[in-house]
Amino acid sequence: MIPLQRVELSTRAQRLLTTWTADVATAGGTTAAARDHWTRAKAAKKHVRTALEGMTRGAARCMYCDDSRATDIDHFQPLDNAPYRAFVWLNHLLACSWCNSNEKREQYPVDATGACLLVDPTAEDPADHLELLLGSGEYTAVDGSPKGEATISVFGLNRHDLVRGRQVAFRRACSNLRDWHNLVEEDDPEADELAQALQDSPFIDVVHAMTRLDPGLAPKVVGQRTVPALDAWRAAFGI
Repeated sequence: MIPLQRVELSTRAQRLLTTWTADVATAGGTTAAARDHWTRAKAAKKHVRTALEGMTRGAARCMYCDDSRATDIDHFQPLDNAPYRAFVWLNHLLACSWCNSNEKREQYPVDATGACLLVDPTAEDPADHLELLLGSGEYTAVDGSPKGEATISVFGLNRHDLVRGRQVAFRRACSNLRDWHNLVEEDDPEADELAQALQDSPFIDVVHAMTRLDPGLAPKVVGQRTVPALDAWRAAFGI
């Protein structure tokens, strides 16, 4: 999971969402009313999807797993929990059908104060709660963060296909970084194309985790041959 910048909706889009929210209230403000209105709000959903896709990386990757194509508009706080937030822009994220329908579903864990225990990558830096272990491809909670643990569990971030995908992506990223660095040193314009391809690839969270490595640990994790390329990548693109 990587941090994402939420964009501002157009005036027309926000007006549509406000109107539909009022309609949900008029219909009783129930979960059933919210679901019914959401199903029928084709124009509003089109605006929301377009804005969300503009916030993603690559081919509209899922905002949770960073792997699959994001097919669903997810209500971060589910309609069963908050029907009045059905048309609230800040409650919309883009997810793949597996993360949304098979893993998260209607889950919305909260702590004793009622605060949400799921990481919203558009509102906070996931790295404050989640650490990706590059060697194993698994996520772990930073310092036992309850929010990190709940996020890993609810979104199934350590399911087998994702762990295996990250392991492969890590090896590929090391190779791609070295190739990119060689092109940069040769002043080859293809370096920009390779950099863009790497940033748009599945499991971009792997590259983000690599840039966050402690410089003292980097040689052991990525290998001495990759360290100069990783340093150059950090200088060029930051975190």
